[in-house]
Amino acid sequence: MSNLYDQPTIQVSLTPYTLGNIQLGGASERSRFDKLVANIPLWNQIFVISSVIAVSLDPLFFYIPFIDEDNKCLGMDKKLRVVALVLRSLLDITFIVHIICQIRQAFKTVNSKLQTTRNSGWESKAKAVAQNLSWRSVVTDVLALLPIPQVLLVNVFFKMRGSGYLDNRKILSFLLLAQYLPRIYRIHLSSKKLTQTGLWAKGAFNFFLYILASHVLGAYWYFFSIQRETSCWHRACEDPKHRIESCMDNFYCDDDPTTTPRNTLFRKEFCPINFPPNATPPFDFGMFLDSLQSGNTATLDFPMKFFYSFWWGLRNLSNFGTNLTTSTYVWENFFAILISIIGLLLFLYLIGNVQTFMQLATTKSEETRQKIIKKEQAIEEWMVKNDLPEDMKNEIKNNIRQQWEENIDAADLENLFSILPWNTRKSLKRFLCMSTLRKVPMLKGMDEKVLKMICDYLKPVMYAENSVVVRMGEPLDLMLFITEGSIWTYMPGGMPTNSVKTKGEFYGEELLKWASSSSPKLPISTQNVQCHTKVEGFVLMSKDLTSVVSKCQLWWNTNDSHQGQGRGQPATAAGGAENSTPRIRYIMHPPH
Repeated sequence: MSNLYDQPTIQVSLTPYTLGNIQLGGASERSRFDKLVANIPLWNQIFVISSVIAVSLDPLFFYIPFIDEDNKCLGMDKKLRVVALVLRSLLDITFIVHIICQIRQAFKTVNSKLQTTRNSGWESKAKAVAQNLSWRSVVTDVLALLPIPQVLLVNVFFKMRGSGYLDNRKILSFLLLAQYLPRIYRIHLSSKKLTQTGLWAKGAFNFFLYILASHVLGAYWYFFSIQRETSCWHRACEDPKHRIESCMDNFYCDDDPTTTPRNTLFRKEFCPINFPPNATPPFDFGMFLDSLQSGNTATLDFPMKFFYSFWWGLRNLSNFGTNLTTSTYVWENFFAILISIIGLLLFLYLIGNVQTFMQLATTKSEETRQKIIKKEQAIEEWMVKNDLPEDMKNEIKNNIRQQWEENIDAADLENLFSILPWNTRKSLKRFLCMSTLRKVPMLKGMDEKVLKMICDYLKPVMYAENSVVVRMGEPLDLMLFITEGSIWTYMPGGMPTNSVKTKGEFYGEELLKWASSSSPKLPISTQNVQCHTKVEGFVLMSKDLTSVVSKCQLWWNTNDSHQGQGRGQPATAAGGAENSTPRIRYIMHPPH
């Protein structure tokens, strides 16, 4: 019987659910978890977005209570209660994960610092972890995670009874307001890590803050409107003039009416929300009267009461609460002051962002203008220095301005030839180089068509100061025509072998002799060529010169003994050269 271990191994592909290279101990899963949540910008963005959504969904709890105006009792929207609890629980998971990630990252930092763990006890490790932990961030996450609205609005609010109801309600309202502080501060801490934010992102964030504040203030207004009417019920019950037995124990619609009969007529009489215009109501509802009279607090239609409350918050936040008519109730006036302050702060924040945007736009515009002026001056000086005709100057300027409209960095003196149209490039090269070509002894008797074709094949180059153009002993692959700057040649000993070559001169005439011969090998440079200053010019590469000789053999005449040896059939001078001319651009050569 053959050994089982000798059987061939069958590899099963799990695509598309490939497990990858799973290591013992779940190392692969841990590495994926690290990539997802361990201090990476992606997790910061996810956490900021989840925090913003959590702050936006918390006001849903304020819409859970409603008032049954027919029976004058306080009810609960049970469907909305379930939705709010589920959404809040799901979003709280991100806070829990963030806390775990911070603690885990602190452990990893400590383990990487402690090279020898045998001499380090758990107490020293715990202290090190505590020192590396951002307690401000952790405490903020813990406070934001506290289930304040779940406990207070879903449970406590519908169970408060007795004479201490009003005082307990004030504490509840304060806690509900305070629960927003750590959540908003959490967004501030997380958004600081998102450093790559542009002006549009800041503007969108400012707009979102305005909408969020309107949404939250509208929800509080709805909730405080309900509290204000229930306060009227309690005050009426506590009034000695009309004290009724069990008056304060049957405010909730879920109470059994057989054991705790409701005093509906009593509450409608002493807490009316509809009364004649000139009449003085028994109870002043202040700025909450509109919510009660409109039926906003009495409906179970969530979209209706949500958008009505949101519109109220947006409207009063926009005018800083100046149109609010309040009663003398202290906490109502405090709420109105809070609306005015929040509206003013958001307005100042918006003005600050607009001012910053205008300053940046002005600065950028001025920088662009100065950059254009400098480039125009440099190009103008270059055209004057090379004595270009006016029509060519205007054509170059028009092409450059068109490029600047698309991109200010697209055109400057260093890449001038690359942005010009083909016909302008051809005319400019012929104007700059034709006179220099005629100075070359081997090209003096050359036909005009050949010289024009050579011009079409020339490539603009720019050499930095002290850069080496050709080294002694290396193949001579180019012929250089200087339009600006100077070069000098020397032997290995450092002694100059020639005078300095400047504007209007050339180097590499040996390449013309090679092109006229049948030798397949390039000539070897007998000296070093180095730039004395920054050099601008044009080069004729050996392969391009070969193409010129091949296409213009009928006109190729260098007064050389090899002029009769051709490399191909004659071709029209104006034919293939222009079409085969490569894209022209400056070639920057750094110093060696």
